[in-house]
Amino acid sequence: MSKKVINQNTNCNLELLNSIGSNFIFQENPINRLKNTPHNLKNESNVEDIDKEKELVLLKEQINLVEDCNLKANSTKVVLGDGNINSPIMLIGEAPGVEEDKTGLTFMSDTGALLKKMLSAINIKKESIYSTYAVNFRPPEDRKPSSIEIKRYSQFLQRHISIIRPKIIILMGSTAMESLTGLNSNISIERGKWKEVIIQNTNYNVIITFNPSYLLRVPENKKHSWEDLKKIKFKIADLNLNI
Repeated sequence: MSKKVINQNTNCNLELLNSIGSNFIFQENPINRLKNTPHNLKNESNVEDIDKEKELVLLKEQINLVEDCNLKANSTKVVLGDGNINSPIMLIGEAPGVEEDKTGLTFMSDTGALLKKMLSAINIKKESIYSTYAVNFRPPEDRKPSSIEIKRYSQFLQRHISIIRPKIIILMGSTAMESLTGLNSNISIERGKWKEVIIQNTNYNVIITFNPSYLLRVPENKKHSWEDLKKIKFKIADLNLNI
């Protein structure tokens, strides 16, 4: 797996983000310089639906076979992912919390409510994309997973991505960033930059941004998340994606 930063230059018009609770200013408009091999969805959609569902079931079974893991030992169930498995957007959070561990669903409670508002600001519904986590079990006391734990589950995440085959991957939080890119630097430095990650000879457009749970604790950084959302919005337009 490798990565590279894609320089972006953007310029766009002012839009509302009142639901997130901050005033934002448009400044940049990303330029797409990535070459991804398009999938023939028209001819393969039915086959993809069946194959993806089967592969996800197998992946969940593999994750459940993990042994000697504190994360698994302190969780009630594996949280694999939910949403549209054929969406061109895959959103990867850090790890499940209390409600996610109870329900088996991603981004619940206040964190999920904020995420829905953020996506809504760029005209996306959460159920229209596919969401998962870098680590599939809830860490004890909701602590940050260790680098060893992140690395252990990164193999499952890469397989997960290869099954979904998204056009855009949104990494929310430092755990997701480290899991897929190997970066463990300050997320404030890495966020908002388009990167190219290669998994099994397939290129993926990747952008790093803050996790909604972090924004609930540090709301002054919502303005930076809005800048990232704008870049995602224009990348969607550049790639002519239907969400």
